[in-house]
Amino acid sequence: MDTNAAGTLDEALTRLHATGPEFEGWLTNHAPMAVEALARHGQEHRVHRWVDAYRSRLEDRPAGHGRITSDNWREALGDPRYLTDWAEYFGVLLAERPWRAVLAEWWPRLLPGITAAATHPVIRVGHAVRVLLGEGETGPRLAELAHALGYWAARHQRLPAGIEALPAPGPAEEALRAVEAVDDQSGGINARLGRLRRLPAWTAGTPADDPAAARERLRRLVRGATDFYATHGHGEPVMLVHAATAPNAVLRTLPALPAELWPASLDAAWAASSGVVAAYRPAAGAPVGRAPALTPEELFERAARHGDAHAIKLVDTALDVAAGHPDDTLALRAGARSLELIDPVD
Repeated sequence: MDTNAAGTLDEALTRLHATGPEFEGWLTNHAPMAVEALARHGQEHRVHRWVDAYRSRLEDRPAGHGRITSDNWREALGDPRYLTDWAEYFGVLLAERPWRAVLAEWWPRLLPGITAAATHPVIRVGHAVRVLLGEGETGPRLAELAHALGYWAARHQRLPAGIEALPAPGPAEEALRAVEAVDDQSGGINARLGRLRRLPAWTAGTPADDPAAARERLRRLVRGATDFYATHGHGEPVMLVHAATAPNAVLRTLPALPAELWPASLDAAWAASSGVVAAYRPAAGAPVGRAPALTPEELFERAARHGDAHAIKLVDTALDVAAGHPDDTLALRAGARSLELIDPVD
């Protein structure tokens, strides 16, 4: 990201921090994530116009409910009444200590609730960490990490206890195909995740004392989930995006974390990805067309013109996969498929 793009991103984040992390009661504010991807991929000239259009649906930050402290945070975890208070609490922590230290302390506390708010909080954290690692610290970037962590804490949600572990194929995409749909696919994602009873134990056997193995397995999961979207995204084009973008957010965060936290991060990323698939997978896959005759830059420009935040973030993840696996044309097809399946912004 060049200096101009980074400055534009900081301006956009400052504008967005006056808004809440949700609107209309529970819908996630995707703007901070989308503008980070736009700025990163050379589309900074679109950022403020994109924010102008998206801002009309957003709401001001909600009023606080009560001050969070080191003594009462456990009682406030998972309580959305504290949406603003959590962001303010993390703002204080990040002003007092290095951001990596705060992240390392809170990551294992938040990780069990990775499916919070349809996985959007961890995705927002991943975007915030990516810009801090790549472009360095500024006030707006640290504030964005505070907002992202605060959103996760306020919406913290665990999967049901006692999920049966089923045998899992070795390749990640095959393991995702082996995920059984929840019996009742009515209602929103929280209701569906609450009906989870069985999941393939794909991460079983990964050595707990081998962080490098966990990181490599996580890379395979991001690739497998992105490729899975190419063939199964039609089941629910928007929600199935998160099966790929949530584990990629975890992968982006690993370099900022102590290596001993990587194996647990892999387990949580698989739980999130497979849980989303169980909630929304279609009965069968569909054939995909030929790879788009586009460069990665051209594909992202098309996503930017499309305008939908989920499509922008799916293409962003697809380009990560394609950069690491230039022979994997299915990743680019997944990105192009999202632009076909998801309605563009007028």
